[in-house]
Amino acid sequence: MDGMELEQGGAPAAEPGEEVTLREFTLSDADAEALMSWASDPLVARFQRRDAYEHVDQARRYIAGHVLPHPWYRAICAGGVVVGSISVKPAPAEEGGRMFRASVGYRVARAHWGRGVATRAVRAAAAAVFAAWPWLVRLEAVADEENPASQRVLEKAGFVREGTLRKYIVLKGRPRDMVMFSLVDTDRREQMKPVESSGP
Repeated sequence: MDGMELEQGGAPAAEPGEEVTLREFTLSDADAEALMSWASDPLVARFQRRDAYEHVDQARRYIAGHVLPHPWYRAICAGGVVVGSISVKPAPAEEGGRMFRASVGYRVARAHWGRGVATRAVRAAAAAVFAAWPWLVRLEAVADEENPASQRVLEKAGFVREGTLRKYIVLKGRPRDMVMFSLVDTDRREQMKPVESSGP
């Protein structure tokens, strides 16, 4: 479910002095254990297709089989510690062979919810992929209708709410309504414009 695994994690306020960075995963025990810290949490897994992990070997296999071969998958680090992950997956080429959109998904350990970590990670990921992929015009994300925290993360990261997609995906055997968000290249150019002063 790449690009659709949007978890609760990150409210507006940032923890003072807590720098949020992104880096590639490795096959190290430390990265497997870090991933396990949120992949084993039923509350984090609630809005994912897979169930909560029960053993760190599942995390190791996931990194080896899914994360490392992925087109763009990063660890979210807060204060130098891995606290989540974020991925961006290009959509298949449209008719005519043109690629122009991709989807983003993220997950953050519960201990770091409410600190602005996810919002800053989404902003950083968007900046990175728009810079790395000249063909990218639209970056989209969906959040479960019952997951207002993810919806707030995307709005605060500059994404535009487009509407609700009814019964859009199946999670744990149940069709779910999802809210679609997008960030397009023209939005980003507007956001990056300097604010003009109205006074002398």
